[in-house]
Amino acid sequence: MDETKTAGVCEERIFSAFFRSNIKAVRNYLFYKYGNEEHANDIAQDAFIKLWENCRSVPFEKAKAYVYTIANNASLNLVAHQKVVLNYSKSAGKSGISEESPDYVMEHDEFGEKLKKAIANLTDSQREAFLLNRIDGKKYSEIAEMLGIGIKAVEKRISGALVSLRKEIDNI
Repeated sequence: MDETKTAGVCEERIFSAFFRSNIKAVRNYLFYKYGNEEHANDIAQDAFIKLWENCRSVPFEKAKAYVYTIANNASLNLVAHQKVVLNYSKSAGKSGISEESPDYVMEHDEFGEKLKKAIANLTDSQREAFLLNRIDGKKYSEIAEMLGIGIKAVEKRISGALVSLRKEIDNI
């Protein structure tokens, strides 16, 4: 790999120009796709921070795709987290008073945190396919079309995610 190509993104002047020319488009993409301006701003900035932190390993030609991928994955993670919180608040709000013991509630909360960490440890491709299927309820064919890959690739990613999650959960 040519050192000047990867060093390009790491040069502050080039990164700054890249940031200024792309931040608005990334923000607009996230806002259009997920509908929350505040989250779109935060996630777009976080994506550029990750690019800066990993600039040595990202060629300049792939920097834009890298930023969009990081931003999209972070948004999917946020949406999944919001759904979990919403489902939890709905189930907790049904009775108003929990009949479960405090130990059970604490174990449930700890398990939820460990599950979130296990999902975060998946590869980006596994996490994206898994969350689209299990959280957003997308069919394999819809995921394949969205990601521009084959259905078998989606099956392999989700299968790999499930294997990894089972291993992590068994250790819990």
